Amino acid sequence: MASDAETTTGQPAIAERIADWAQGLTASEIPTAVRDTTADVLLDFAGNCVSVRRMDYIQSLVRSWDGSGNCTAIGHPTPFDAAGAALINGTAAHGEDFDDTFEGSPVHAGAPAISAVLAACQRHGRTGGDVLVGIAVAMEVMCRMTVVAPTAIHRAGFHPTAVIGAMGTAAGVGAALELSANQITNALGIAGSMASGIIEYLAEGTWTKRLHPGWAAQSGIRAAAMAQQGFTGPRTVLEGTHGFFIAFADPSIDQDLSHLTSDLGDDWRMQRIAFKPYACGTMAQPYIDCAIKLAEAGIDAADIASIECETGEGIVHRLWEPLAEKRAPTTPYSSKFSIPYLIAVGFLDRAVGLAQFTEARIRDKNVLDLARKVTYVIDPDNEYPRNYAGHIRAVLRDGRDHVVRQPHMRGGTREPLERAEILAKFRNNAHFGGWSDQQATALQSWCENVFDVKDLTELATFRT
Repeated sequence: MASDAETTTGQPAIAERIADWAQGLTASEIPTAVRDTTADVLLDFAGNCVSVRRMDYIQSLVRSWDGSGNCTAIGHPTPFDAAGAALINGTAAHGEDFDDTFEGSPVHAGAPAISAVLAACQRHGRTGGDVLVGIAVAMEVMCRMTVVAPTAIHRAGFHPTAVIGAMGTAAGVGAALELSANQITNALGIAGSMASGIIEYLAEGTWTKRLHPGWAAQSGIRAAAMAQQGFTGPRTVLEGTHGFFIAFADPSIDQDLSHLTSDLGDDWRMQRIAFKPYACGTMAQPYIDCAIKLAEAGIDAADIASIECETGEGIVHRLWEPLAEKRAPTTPYSSKFSIPYLIAVGFLDRAVGLAQFTEARIRDKNVLDLARKVTYVIDPDNEYPRNYAGHIRAVLRDGRDHVVRQPHMRGGTREPLERAEILAKFRNNAHFGGWSDQQATALQSWCENVFDVKDLTELATFRT
């Protein structure tokens, strides 16, 4: 990596190299596969926004915002300023943890990227091609940043989506608005001081994690706007002595900053984004597949004496401990990050959608009885964070045992969801949010065609 001394003698800083790439990118240069992935992420994002529009945490956020403008928070009748629309959309898209995730080290790229770029482009009258460029740049920067030091940001107490999201969205908004390379460099430098988001929400299952992508999105918009008007930020924000990875990453984890610029523009890391089949934490998804397979094998819950799961050490503090809380989550949101609960409800319902996270369901005796039987052992050979795998060993009361494995995340690069599954998820989410088939079809059509439109005026029709 370049040192501060090197950059002062003319060596480009990492932010400058990213900015040089981002500012020169056009929609016609986006590879077809990248465009297709971006379109799928946009559709998934939109469905998630609609699904939670009436929920209490979104309504409280809407009531709290007093900025007005011409920007759309999908599913809400009031127009907002760009920062407000980005905050609400980003929070809604991630609110039920049903949004996309990145394989390699978990980060939710779509929610902050799309929220920020849509709002900025609507505010400034940009084209659909600008939207494509901005979203692709923002997601690419985020996916590259998260593999610099896998697990290190979580271990330092920060949510990667929150802190990385501010950086990625600053670059993406800058690219969408055609800022100069110098302005995008400054935007990245400014965003480094706006990045925030601790993971203490885990203690009580409170709402702050939901906020993180939206807060990152509005931070990226503000950083880009300030840079556009001449405000400066440090060029060495990423590699400097007091830079991003010094501030937000556990120093005991090795860092490889070459991921940030190696083959940039040729190897698009964001194509490895995964789509969730279940509305909960990323690393829990393969365990749910195992639980459903166990149920489909004809096992009765009453016959199960115990369930032991092999797991990666890196997810224990978020999805397994404290074990008493994970076996009996105190809030529906907390249950989304509890592998014992998710195994139990997945086994009993053979589904883990939005309906599985209610006050009634997390207190159901049958679910809790089964969750109490679930424990874990650390597998030193587990590939996390490079791969997300699941394992269940169910011991029956008669002494027999059943072992089920899911070697990777379904919905990821090894086993992608079919296009029909992504569409079905979108429509189910739209219906869950109270939208008609006609409304869902209109939004689906807009998502599928927006990258070719001359302006974003139609986005205002989804204020309802």
